[in-house]
Amino acid sequence: MTLHTLAAQTALKLPELKVTQPFGEGCDVYKVMDKVFMLTFHLQGKAAINLKVEPEHGAMLRDIYPYIRTGWHMNKQHWISVYESKYLDEFLIKDLVLNSYELVVAKLKKVERQRISLLNTKN
Repeated sequence: MTLHTLAAQTALKLPELKVTQPFGEGCDVYKVMDKVFMLTFHLQGKAAINLKVEPEHGAMLRDIYPYIRTGWHMNKQHWISVYESKYLDEFLIKDLVLNSYELVVAKLKKVERQRISLLNTKN
């Protein structure tokens, strides 16, 4: 499965999700309650995604996985870029997408978090 397909399939199951293309075709921006948690794009012909991470988690991931780097055009401490690779770990990608979503949800207003929590229990 390709990086973009795996990331999209994981994200599309999440509540209050919206996908837009504010930067034009070829760059999908995934939002929860209008807050960005993932971008999918191509860079130099290679599929890539940007995801939000805790700074120390991002540093560890970059040290371990050669296909994970600092976030392209994003805050280098709080975002990572994951590039298509034959060595991609599908479970890791799913976990990173979910973690990025959860980091953004944690910063939402209490009523928004409660709505998402209720929607999650219905699934």
